[in-house]
Amino acid sequence: MGAYVRTFALFVLLTGIFVFFGWVIGSVWFGATAGILLFLVLAGVMNAVSYFASDRIVLWSYRAKLVTEAEAPSLYRVVRQVTQQANLPMPKVAIVPTETPNAFATGRNPQHAVVAVTQGILHVLTEDELRGVLAHEVSHVRNRDILVMSVAATLAGAISFMARWFGWNMMFGGSRSRDSNGLTMVIALVGMILAPIAALLVQLAISRSREYKADYSGAKTIGQPLALASALEKLEVANRRRPIAFGSPASQSLFIVNPFHGGAFVRMFSTHPPIEERIARLRALAQGVDRY
Repeated sequence: MGAYVRTFALFVLLTGIFVFFGWVIGSVWFGATAGILLFLVLAGVMNAVSYFASDRIVLWSYRAKLVTEAEAPSLYRVVRQVTQQANLPMPKVAIVPTETPNAFATGRNPQHAVVAVTQGILHVLTEDELRGVLAHEVSHVRNRDILVMSVAATLAGAISFMARWFGWNMMFGGSRSRDSNGLTMVIALVGMILAPIAALLVQLAISRSREYKADYSGAKTIGQPLALASALEKLEVANRRRPIAFGSPASQSLFIVNPFHGGAFVRMFSTHPPIEERIARLRALAQGVDRY
C-alpha cells in the first residue's frame, strides 16, 4: 500500500508541475485557461499513442522478434511457469538480437503483454536466475507498470516540450497576452529552466519505486529472492562491460538493468535504483527481513 501511495503522490506532483507551468505560459501568451487546456489535450494525445502503440514501437526499436514455442521451447517453458505462478495469461515472447544480457516487458495490460529477452541472457544466466528475471518482468505486467511509466514519461516529455516551446517563442515572438506582467515573465523563465528538471526527477522517483516493487513481487512469486539477486549481479557487470549498441536511452526504464553505458553523473539520473541496494534488499528478504 505504501508503494501505491508514494506513486500516486508522485503523479499528483508531476501533474501539478504540468498544470502550473501551463497556466504560467498561458498567462504570458494567450490566456491561462487556454494554455492549460491546450497542453492537457496535447498530453492526452501523447498518452493515447503511448498506451496503444508503445509495445510495437519498443519491439521495433530493439529489433525484437516474436518467437513461437517451437523456436524457443526452454524459454517458453520458464515463462509459462512464472505466469502460471503469478496467475496471469501467457504473454507473447520475443528475443532481441544482441549478446548484451538483459530483459524487458511491454504492453498496456496482461492481455496484450510481451516479455522480451536478449540472446545474451540465455547464455549467461542459469535457469533459476532466468526464472527470477522473468518473474520480475511478469510482475511489471501484473502491476500495470508499463502503463504507469508510459504516462509518467509522457507527462515529463510534455513538460519539457512546453519549456522548449516557450523558450523559442520568448526569443523570437515576445509576449502576446495583455495580462502578462514582469513577475509572470520571471516565473515563466524560471519555470522554463526548472520544470523539466523537476519532471525528470519525479519520473525517476516513479520508475525506481516500480523497480523495487517488481523485485519484491517477482521474488515472492517464485520464492527465490537469491536467484534474482544473483541474476542482477551478473547482468549489471555484463551490461557495464558490453552496453547495448542500439535502441534509445529514453526507454532504459523498461529493462531490468540499465543497458546503456554511462559515467557516475549519468548513473545518478538513471531510472533504476542502485543495483547494490536492490541486491541487498533481496538478500535480506531471503533471510526473512522485509526492507521494502
